[in-house]
Amino acid sequence: MEQTDKTLVADAAKAAASVPFTQGTTGSNPLDAPSTDRPRILVVANQKGGVGKTTTAINLGTALAAVGERVLIVDLDPQGNASTGLGITTAERKVSAYDVLIGAALIEDAVVPTKVPGLDIVPSTMDLLGAELELATVQRRSHRLRDALARMPRHGKQRETSEAEKAMTLRPYSYLLIDCPPSLNLLTINAMTAADAILVPLQCEFFALEGLSQLLRTVERVKTSLNPRLDIQGIVLTMFDQRNKLSDQVASDVRTHLGDKVYRTVIPRNVRISEAPSYGKPALVYDHRCAGSKAYMRLAAEMIQRERAIRRSAA
Repeated sequence: MEQTDKTLVADAAKAAASVPFTQGTTGSNPLDAPSTDRPRILVVANQKGGVGKTTTAINLGTALAAVGERVLIVDLDPQGNASTGLGITTAERKVSAYDVLIGAALIEDAVVPTKVPGLDIVPSTMDLLGAELELATVQRRSHRLRDALARMPRHGKQRETSEAEKAMTLRPYSYLLIDCPPSLNLLTINAMTAADAILVPLQCEFFALEGLSQLLRTVERVKTSLNPRLDIQGIVLTMFDQRNKLSDQVASDVRTHLGDKVYRTVIPRNVRISEAPSYGKPALVYDHRCAGSKAYMRLAAEMIQRERAIRRSAA
């Protein structure tokens, strides 16, 4: 990893630790999440395209890794934007999420380390386009990802390319983030069946509530028939334009309908966030000082507070 990237990640961690967040704090750093017996599996999903799913998965994963969590992103979108956005080349995708779903490989063998310490990814390839057809007659076709994750060692696969990397792989994953395609197909159903909860990026636009209603109905069906533990972790308002009154109206409507399920942190429209994927870097590494990066740092802080509350209530 380049020294400049290491420095930027360290700077992002320092900035994240200083993010003000008061709700539910107990005097400790809101980003100091307690370890758990198993990784928390969150699916980032919305059937509508262009709402910031991949951007949220990449930058939330980076923010969590920057403050000491070990994170695995599973790229289930055939477009592979999460893989590209984290700088994973085609040559590094010899084993992908497709191989895992069809049973040709173990998920730990598909894991590729990113340039962000503590952040790994199971990359995607266009082969995923055919996965739904290939799995049509397979038993437990909706549970393929869940079964693969259940078999994966908590530490993933040990790598020995350097002492630092070896030490990193001795730490268990604390979060798994699954990036889904912009549709409610078998890939998304697999993700929801495997997940503890769903994180929904929601663009601040006119048709946002209509699309959200359809997604929530799907979540309820999956919860009823496939995964009773599935819950809504939160709704993240993205692409917010403070110059546009419509953005304020949509945000207000969503909060009115869903209350505390909506994160207080709002992700603004930001040019630097849009530029970062073309450099194969998360926005938090590309420019951790930009408004978008700071928003994702705040989102990570708020998410960890929610996770803390969930763990306390389950204890």
